Amino acid sequence: MSPRFNTLNEWLDWLEVAHATKIDLGLTRIRTVAERMGLLEPNFPVIIVAGTNGKGSSVAMLESILSNAGHKTGAYTSPHIHHYNERIRIGCCAADDQSIANAFVAIDAARQAISLSYFEFGTLAALYLFAAAPVDIAILEIGLGGRLDASNIIDADVALITSIAIDHTEWLGDTREQIAVEKAAIARAGKPVVCADPNPPLSMQTFFAELGTDYYQAGRDFHADAAAKHWRWRGMDHDWPSLPLPALPGHHQIENAAGVIAVTQLLPKKFHPDRQTIENSLRSLSLAGRFERVVAGDAANQYEVIFDVAHNPAGIGALADTLSDHPISGQTITVFGVMADKEIPDMVRALDACTDHWILTSPQYARALPADELTAALADTLPEV
Repeated sequence: MSPRFNTLNEWLDWLEVAHATKIDLGLTRIRTVAERMGLLEPNFPVIIVAGTNGKGSSVAMLESILSNAGHKTGAYTSPHIHHYNERIRIGCCAADDQSIANAFVAIDAARQAISLSYFEFGTLAALYLFAAAPVDIAILEIGLGGRLDASNIIDADVALITSIAIDHTEWLGDTREQIAVEKAAIARAGKPVVCADPNPPLSMQTFFAELGTDYYQAGRDFHADAAAKHWRWRGMDHDWPSLPLPALPGHHQIENAAGVIAVTQLLPKKFHPDRQTIENSLRSLSLAGRFERVVAGDAANQYEVIFDVAHNPAGIGALADTLSDHPISGQTITVFGVMADKEIPDMVRALDACTDHWILTSPQYARALPADELTAALADTLPEV
């Protein structure tokens, strides 16, 4: 049988409309197809990362540290910023179009009559390409929640949970207690799980105790002590003072880095990085859309553009704090677009102190809030603007 499509773009256009529901949580469909493809039991360790904010940064840190330590990494993350290929990286390089298209062909053949979502196709493609490489170790980012997210078909050797905040309430619940349990479900009995959130909900701690995980908590089992130009990580038989600040700006990135270092100490011993590898990796980090600063304009009229993917009140709050720590000369214009299911009043209030002028827009996405409705919401929240 000839493949359904030949190019990656053709596949992606089809995947946008092939499944009835864009967000369709559940593991039955994808687990069945993964089992047919022999992907459920990888021959390499797997780290799974969940959380409200900080997942992408933590995946990038893990990928950098493990790669710099000499290991061939596979990393699966979402969403992408520029190109779909960014979601699947092998050896820190994005998978090429033909490799992803070939993976989609194999998935299409294996699924038979089972309908898979856009995200499920991507998750299976990542696992398929990691196995084919093969990689030494893989890092999988949860797309939404944890318990019913496609990546959770794999039993993590080490699980990492970043910050816990209110987001995606339609699917995960409207309290931190409920959301924490959904994310905690990536952990497995008898396996280590790291929580980088220094104030986790009690429900998550109870979940881990009842499940029987090997649970490591920030502020209890490992510590991050920040100073102006460096920070200290201590725990798990190590005390590393004067570490360089992560190249990704913001105090929250120290919290993310602390959880990442803890994860590396819980992997098999051959994956443990030395201090110099950690230092080099933190200094060289880069990640699109995380307080990404670009100088634009010509020599006579330059201005700075900051791109950030903060998409919920907690993320916007962290962005506002980072802006305060990195003052900008002159006026600040905020170009703002948001999904319709977000807590818009809390988000715009957090940014208002950093904003001189607003430009409201609507991303080209089905869940985006139309610009006129965003304008009305801003007027209701900040009538003085």
